[in-house]
Amino acid sequence: MPAASPESPVRAVIAAVHLPSVTDLEFHASLMELRELAKTLGLQVVETFVQKRGSFDTTGYMGVGKRTEIREYIESQALGEDEAPDPQAGRGGDIEVVLVDHEISPTQLRKLEIETNTEVMDRTMVILEIFHRNARTPAAKAQVEIARLGYMAPRLREAAKAAGPQGRQRSGVGGRGSGESATELDRRKIRDRIAELQEEIDAMNATRETQRSRRTQRQGQGLNSVALVGYTNAGKSTLMRALTGSEVLVANKLFATLDTTVRVLHPESVPRVLVSDTVGFIKNLPHGLVTSFKSTLDEALDAALLLHVIDASDPGFERQREVTDKVLEEIDAHEIPRIRVFNKIDQVGDAEAQAAREAELKAQYPDCVVMSARRPEDVARMHQAIVAFFQRDLVEAELFLPWSAQQLRKDIYATCQVLAESADENGATFKVRGEPDAIDKLRALADPDTTPPKNDEPW
Repeated sequence: MPAASPESPVRAVIAAVHLPSVTDLEFHASLMELRELAKTLGLQVVETFVQKRGSFDTTGYMGVGKRTEIREYIESQALGEDEAPDPQAGRGGDIEVVLVDHEISPTQLRKLEIETNTEVMDRTMVILEIFHRNARTPAAKAQVEIARLGYMAPRLREAAKAAGPQGRQRSGVGGRGSGESATELDRRKIRDRIAELQEEIDAMNATRETQRSRRTQRQGQGLNSVALVGYTNAGKSTLMRALTGSEVLVANKLFATLDTTVRVLHPESVPRVLVSDTVGFIKNLPHGLVTSFKSTLDEALDAALLLHVIDASDPGFERQREVTDKVLEEIDAHEIPRIRVFNKIDQVGDAEAQAAREAELKAQYPDCVVMSARRPEDVARMHQAIVAFFQRDLVEAELFLPWSAQQLRKDIYATCQVLAESADENGATFKVRGEPDAIDKLRALADPDTTPPKNDEPW
């Protein structure tokens, strides 16, 4: 794809087929989403071409007449060699990319490129390019490369046609057999590279499992974790930053976050809670990306609680909620307890409009949280809801600590919520709230000769 910069963005047009099975609202929401994806890539969409059809044209996605219309428009926008862009005249430069709002076949893509004489990127290619640019960790980079290679493999034949006769046949030197075609050799290289990357990902997953196990051991109790999931650009990273006080990336663009970030809930609670952010979901997210990012989404699978973050200011939030629910079901995370968090309520309108939207959401989802991650009071309520969830199984008890075992005081404060403390000549007595196993362990350490009482015994 041509390089873009804020000063001179690459100009693009969108081509979209409106099928009978898609409502007007869904269709226009998808177009807006593609525009946002284009913006993330640094593209400036200058025109949109829509055609209503019963099905896609098998050879060129759109009908001949619409393809001709696109070509003529692109030609009319082309600048001469000595001609400079003139924004006032509506001339910003040559159009270099045609964006297609569906995943199309290699044949359809090649046909469009030939007829428009312009690079064509379908929706899947756009998303893959964004993932490629935004991946930061080795795991994310490897996962994106696998998805890109999987996308490229079935398109090699069309690429060979474009290369001409010289690209269709290679000698058997260094290959598996004499006369192996370029396409066959490239496919074999792709399969080998995918296998190599998968081995690297498996090794990284094993390392992550070890780190996760060590975190659990350090806590001395079960891993209390909450994962933020939801549509891309719903405000998950902003909420993550507010809940943990961490400096995570916050950007008003799609897929700003690809790598899982794990931080401690702040202020710290009893029990200690870890918060993780995950890659955002999107309509028609390529299946290869869902599969390749399974290890990233495993943070959601390991969580005891999911915060499903939804953009309350987006008119199409119901469709976004359905997309997230579908992806969670695909990764077998749909049975994990969750709280629906309708974020960005401050962007709905004035105070009256916000109150009306909140009442509407509460009526439809009685247990939801309506908030803005930019309001400290809303973040505090969200913090309380998370802590309440993890404290639901805590018990209250009384711990006696003789003066000879005062070194355990720090462990009591680290693993329990101390409600009261008193002392006499024999030692200190703590009224605490904590997990039953943690309390039994502290009792045994404080007095090894005493059998820990059962959890249901009154203190």
